[in-house]
Amino acid sequence: MIQATRIRRGMIIIHEGDPCLVLDFRHVTPGNWRAMVQTKLRNLRTGISFEHRFRSTDTVEKAVLEEQEFEYLYHDGTSYHFMNTETFEQIALDEEVLGDAVKFLIPNLRLKVVFYQGKPMGVELPPTVDLRVIETEPSVKGATVTAVNKPATLETGLVIQVPPFVEPGDIVRVDTAEGTYLERVK
Repeated sequence: MIQATRIRRGMIIIHEGDPCLVLDFRHVTPGNWRAMVQTKLRNLRTGISFEHRFRSTDTVEKAVLEEQEFEYLYHDGTSYHFMNTETFEQIALDEEVLGDAVKFLIPNLRLKVVFYQGKPMGVELPPTVDLRVIETEPSVKGATVTAVNKPATLETGLVIQVPPFVEPGDIVRVDTAEGTYLERVK
C-alpha cells in the first residue's frame, strides 16, 4: 500500500478491485479544505477512463504486474495472435486490450505483454518500430529537409507526417510513444 500523495502518471493501482492505469494526477489544496489528489484513471479490464479524487490520507494498492516477452504473429480479422518467445505458447488478444498498439504491429515484432493475475492487460511496445511507407504524395523537385512535411500511410494503416523526400516503398522509423516520424531507414 502507498499513500495517495505518492501516485504518479503511468503507475498501475488497484481501485475498487480493478487494475487502473494513472493517466494524470494533480495535487490540490483548495483554500481551507484538506489536501487531495485528483486523478484520471483508465480501468484496464473495461478500458473506461474516469476521474477519481483521493484524500491525501488515503492509501492505495499498487498492482503487481508480470511482463513476458512475446512475438506478434498475425491478425485474423477479430484477434491479434502472439507467441511467448520462451514457452512458444500462443495467445490471442482483441483490439480493446491492445488499444493504439495495433497501429504498430507488424509480423515478428517482439514486445512485452503485461499480465495481471494471469490475464493479459495490454502490451508494452518497443520505443521505435520500422514501418514501410505504402502511400504518400510525390516529392517536389528541390524539396529539402526544412520544407513542410506531408502525410504518409504506413503498412499498418497508421498515417504520420514525413519529410518531402520520403517515397512509397521507403522504410521509416516511428516513435511508438508519440506516433511520429524519426528517420528514414532505407
